[in-house]
Amino acid sequence: MSAVWTAASAAIKRRRLQTFVLAVVVLLSTGMAVVTLGLLAAVSGPFDKVYAAAHGAHIVAEYSDSKASAAQIAQTAHAAGVVGSAGPYPVAYLHQPTETGTPSIGLAGTFTVVGRDRPDTAVDTLKLAEGRWPAGPGEIVLNLPQGDDRTTVRLIDVEHHVVTADGVDLKVVGYARSVSDSADGWVTPAEAQALGASETQMMYRFRQAGSDASLRADMAAVAATMPSGSLIGTSSYLAIKAHLATGPNTYVPFLTAFSILGLVVSVVIVGTVVSGAVVAGYRHIGILKALGFTPGQVTAVYILMVMVPAAIGCVLGTVVGSAAGSSMVSQAFYGISGNDVLRGSETLPAWVYPAVLLGMPALVAVSALLPAMKARRLPAAVVISAGAVPQTGRGLRVQRALGGSRLPPPVSLGLGWPFSRPGRTALTLSTVVLGVTTVTLAIGLSATVVKYDRTQSGQDKIQVTATVDDPAAPWHPAAPAHTDDELFSLLRALPGTAHVSADAPFRTHLAGSTDAVAMDVETGDTAALHPDLARGRWIEGPGEVVVGSEFWHQHHLALGQTIVLGSADGQVPEKVVGEESGGWDVTSTDWNRFVGLRSTHRAMTFYIGLTKGTEPNDYAAKAAGLDPALKPALNDGIDTTEKVMISVISTLTGMLIAVSALGVFNAVVMTTRERRKDVGVLKSIGMTPRQVIALVVTAMAALGLLGGLIGLPAGMVVHRIVVPATGHGTGRDLPASLLHVWAWPTVAALAVSGAAIAALGAFLPSVRASRSSAAEVLRTE
Repeated sequence: MSAVWTAASAAIKRRRLQTFVLAVVVLLSTGMAVVTLGLLAAVSGPFDKVYAAAHGAHIVAEYSDSKASAAQIAQTAHAAGVVGSAGPYPVAYLHQPTETGTPSIGLAGTFTVVGRDRPDTAVDTLKLAEGRWPAGPGEIVLNLPQGDDRTTVRLIDVEHHVVTADGVDLKVVGYARSVSDSADGWVTPAEAQALGASETQMMYRFRQAGSDASLRADMAAVAATMPSGSLIGTSSYLAIKAHLATGPNTYVPFLTAFSILGLVVSVVIVGTVVSGAVVAGYRHIGILKALGFTPGQVTAVYILMVMVPAAIGCVLGTVVGSAAGSSMVSQAFYGISGNDVLRGSETLPAWVYPAVLLGMPALVAVSALLPAMKARRLPAAVVISAGAVPQTGRGLRVQRALGGSRLPPPVSLGLGWPFSRPGRTALTLSTVVLGVTTVTLAIGLSATVVKYDRTQSGQDKIQVTATVDDPAAPWHPAAPAHTDDELFSLLRALPGTAHVSADAPFRTHLAGSTDAVAMDVETGDTAALHPDLARGRWIEGPGEVVVGSEFWHQHHLALGQTIVLGSADGQVPEKVVGEESGGWDVTSTDWNRFVGLRSTHRAMTFYIGLTKGTEPNDYAAKAAGLDPALKPALNDGIDTTEKVMISVISTLTGMLIAVSALGVFNAVVMTTRERRKDVGVLKSIGMTPRQVIALVVTAMAALGLLGGLIGLPAGMVVHRIVVPATGHGTGRDLPASLLHVWAWPTVAALAVSGAAIAALGAFLPSVRASRSSAAEVLRTE
């Protein structure tokens, strides 16, 4: 074994450049693998841990008090499949409650209050963050504000009150957090009854709860024990899990694609290094065998030669990937409502490190095995007599045909070089193809991200937005001096106005579900300013709604289906006519029916589309003078998540381009070393150093051009796979327009990008070859 190590270490020292290239390639591939695996684990790992620790409910169910008694509901805890339960608890709905105290808590238009005697129940164990539990009438604990920095402020230090529409005053005595989102607030059971409770809540944990199908079967067994029609609605923990998973799922598809490309490039470069070492070291192999090395030991020498730099690169890549992955996992949940339940648990799982530290070296060893086996099979006498480069005559026919053309000699010779080593040429071509595929994918993804941000924020149709100050805000701004209708008239009268719409977001409830619904009601020129839809059409009148993709999938909706929503007039049926990728859960244009559910009973934001040629800055300045409470702003910029995505894509692309260029660099170095006699002969008959450079660069540029023509459509295909996968992972159906991001100038540039990558990798080795002395090279031969 010591002899094998001595021979391998000597080979590593002789091939310092290839050793460095291999270590860098493995380092980058390992880093990407760590980040990708960490984000894949973050899709469910932290949530499952936190949810299990808090004994979160798998299903939160609500029953009608008119069709089932509390005793009957309590008996469902013994239904088949139930392993834990909490309840029954009376449920009351407060419509249009108001609040006192600052900072503002932000109450839903329809506010769910549950009568619960204690927080530490067997299911949905509440964590009291501040204050205490209600001890009597007139007291309430609120669900802690989600997903923002207000969770770090002691809200209990300021007295807050919730006041119902009929004047009942509830003092806030504490703040708790329900991982199950089981209520907006909790009171004593007697207080809930006094507030008009007509429904009862029951929470369950089931033995089999890993899928929607399992939960539906479990609830069917529970419902079978109850009177018909008594079960009003349910909400599943899988909906909460899917919502939180949209963060890491934003990155997983394209990171997976880049990681696969990086791993394939690593395999190709490992194969190139080992096969090049075998071809260039025929005499060395013969000497080893003549000295008594067995075929197995010769194979071990060449595998060990790549395993040492691969192991170093793998360790360093794991360290780099750990730092980058930990940062990305913690940032992946940024801006997602409810992300505070995961705070402190967003870390890379321990299993990622051994998986990568064992997996990457194993992949390198397998990649090196096939070319190393060639060294095993070579007879000693044959390889010793063959010299450094066995002359087999491959490519001579092509070289002669090109030599007879009118092309300049350096070009014709360069075009013929790749045919002398078809195996290495194929590996080098693969490296270039992967590089062009990466560039194409990166440009397509970046264009899609920008286009998505522009369409969802309305930047392609809306140039100016104007928010309306809310006097109830913590800084107590002045109330608007004009009504919504008057503001519409004033904005439309401004020169440059093409279209104006307004919206008023609020929260309500969906019949058949215990989940709160984030709803937006719009008015004005909504048909001209709405975002692109994933399916269906825009709203044409009252009784129709467009829903967001996440809401669409959560409730298994279809076009034409009717949903029942809470409104200022009670429950109303609404027909689903379209689906948008982002936005609110539900969007309606029935202004008069729904605007009353917003605490201000008026618009929150106006959206203005300008006529062609109107300067947005000038328009915003004029709009600011219409009303002191109107705050215009330009609708530009890009969302933070999109900025992070583009930054990550650009970084990974740069890394893979560098890896591809290193692969070409390595191949050219080996080729020029093998062809040093040919270069010496050419220089001895008058070829200048510049012509030598032209010869080598032409050989690789031609190969790169072919790689570009192959890699361009490959990158487009991967783009068409990754974009829908990203949408699916984030619970969004994306408009088909997001795939149409290719312009002919971009396509033409990408087609020649392979030649650029290959020329970049070939330039330095070609310069080195051009500076070699013809006499010295020929003397050594």
